[in-house]
Amino acid sequence: MKYMMIVLLEFYPSWLALSREERRNHAASLQQITQKYGQYVKVRFFDAEALPGDDYTDFVTCETEDLKQYHYMWEEIRDSLPYTQGYLKIKNVIMGIEGAFQSYEAEVLKKGN
Repeated sequence: MKYMMIVLLEFYPSWLALSREERRNHAASLQQITQKYGQYVKVRFFDAEALPGDDYTDFVTCETEDLKQYHYMWEEIRDSLPYTQGYLKIKNVIMGIEGAFQSYEAEVLKKGN
């Protein structure tokens, strides 16, 4: 099954107080973590601060068939300097399963007939 997570993030003013070079370096370190899991998790980053949104400034989409690797990726992100220094926080995660009801119908309902 394919899972999709939309991870809502809030970057704090302390992040914006960093120079753009420091922010680029921190962003690169986060991207290195996501690339490490790239075989298992497809990750895309979006800036949303200038657009309508409630309680988040950015979001990340994560698509995977391996929830364990997704979890491990976020554990590493939570151990990273940008997270531990309080520059950002995970505000919410929206999760869904692609084609879930079709899988149920194909696997469960056919088994019962």
